[in-house]
Amino acid sequence: MFDFLIVGAGMFGSVCARVVAERGCRVLLIDQRDHIGGNCHSRQIEGIHIHWYGPHIFHTNSQRVWDFARRFSSFNDYVHRVMVNYRGRSFSFPINLKTFGQLWQVSTTAEVEERIVAERLARDSVDSMEDWILSQVGIEIYETFFKGYTTKQWGKSPRELPASIIKRIPIRFTDDDRYFDDRYQGIPIGGYTRWFENLINHPLIKLELNTDFFKHRSEFTQRAWKVIYSGKIDRLFDYRFGRLEYRSMQFDHQFRDGTFQQSATVNYTDQHVPYTRITEHKHFGHQRLGHTVITREYPQAHSEANVPCYPIPDQSNQIRLAKYEELARASEIILGGRLGQYRYLNMDQVIAAAIKAAEQALRQQPVRSSRAA
Repeated sequence: MFDFLIVGAGMFGSVCARVVAERGCRVLLIDQRDHIGGNCHSRQIEGIHIHWYGPHIFHTNSQRVWDFARRFSSFNDYVHRVMVNYRGRSFSFPINLKTFGQLWQVSTTAEVEERIVAERLARDSVDSMEDWILSQVGIEIYETFFKGYTTKQWGKSPRELPASIIKRIPIRFTDDDRYFDDRYQGIPIGGYTRWFENLINHPLIKLELNTDFFKHRSEFTQRAWKVIYSGKIDRLFDYRFGRLEYRSMQFDHQFRDGTFQQSATVNYTDQHVPYTRITEHKHFGHQRLGHTVITREYPQAHSEANVPCYPIPDQSNQIRLAKYEELARASEIILGGRLGQYRYLNMDQVIAAAIKAAEQALRQQPVRSSRAA
């Protein structure tokens, strides 16, 4: 017997496993894939650590989360800076004073603020992503940076998506071109997979990969006193209220000579370009190599044949989600992570939530030690 069955060896499940194992609980950690780390999984090709499911940059303002993360790896000092390519023109991103200069040939904050006031469009409501952006910066910036990229990424018009999606990306009137402004930032030295290997390296954690929870659900739940689940919330409840929508990605990894681009990530915001961004992974490790690996990302609808990457938080999905959350509250299963909560969460948010969920589980329900059983 195990104290905990944890479904999903991604960020939420693996952190939960470590926290409860350090409190003396036996854990069975399972995942249907052939690797750990979920979508944070990395692989090494020719000395370069490839973010296999797209770039993952660790950033946080939480001292507790930062200290926890660094227990399992040292982090380098990488700071994420992104470029945008729109119809052959290059811009600094997220939008900052440099961007305004590249777009409008202005150089001071006062000039930018004057131009922004003239560009803004009055909207009756700012609930949608499109209306919010137009009300903040106007149509030229909307079309250059957001309209095409969003339509490709989400498979929906920005007018169908909530403003919350875009509000997480800052618009600055300074030269600060960092993608994130958190106090702590970096990439695990040795790659994310090594970080996960160290995280779950504990004598009370048993890992089983290539294991489908739903094929043997009754058998698995009988092997543990408590279940922690980080897969799709709608799948957990057998799609009772219909399927929630997820966006998936096709990743095209290519080995090349030389250096392909000057920043780790370049977003391609023209809707007619089929991919959303190109990532050159050696920049994450500040590596000066004569070869490189790049990854193009092609958004696509999620199906059972591919990996869910992004929940789509439009109104219809939120209505359906509320019904599943009601079932979850009545269940004794602990849910978490992007798929379990159907939320777009950063890595530090997932770590903090996993620590909290694991600690609450330990407090609220005395765990019978299977070692003593």
